[in-house]
Amino acid sequence: MSVELFGNGDARVREAMAVRFAVFVDEQRVPPGIEIDEHDEPDDAGTVHAIVRRGGTAIAAGRFYRRDPETAQIGRMAVLRAFRRSGIGGALLDALLDEACRRGYRRARLSAQTHAIAFYEKAGFAVFGGVYDDAGIPHRDMEREL
Repeated sequence: MSVELFGNGDARVREAMAVRFAVFVDEQRVPPGIEIDEHDEPDDAGTVHAIVRRGGTAIAAGRFYRRDPETAQIGRMAVLRAFRRSGIGGALLDALLDEACRRGYRRARLSAQTHAIAFYEKAGFAVFGGVYDDAGIPHRDMEREL
């Protein structure tokens, strides 16, 4: 399975957003107005998006952006329901982490939905801080060294 990495302004951002909307807006009922943010805008040149395809169709998406000079903020990790628990999410996360490391970041942070904490722990992330609400879904912050 291959992961495609690209920046804002690339036509594939629309495909990534379609996956995100299917998971976050349609499935998890996140308000559509908060799913797209400034890190999806064409003038945010530092954001790196990723998609995984099956049969030519995007089935998973994620991204990272610069949190600070040493930290990449991983986010918007989404795998369509029919493809979960097949290793796609892990491959997507690995590709994002590898690219962040290649770009000189020393740490990666993310905001994990609490049901996904074990997934991120397997990838070396550790929880810090308490549970908080984001779009009506409980989350915890996580971090790891690259």
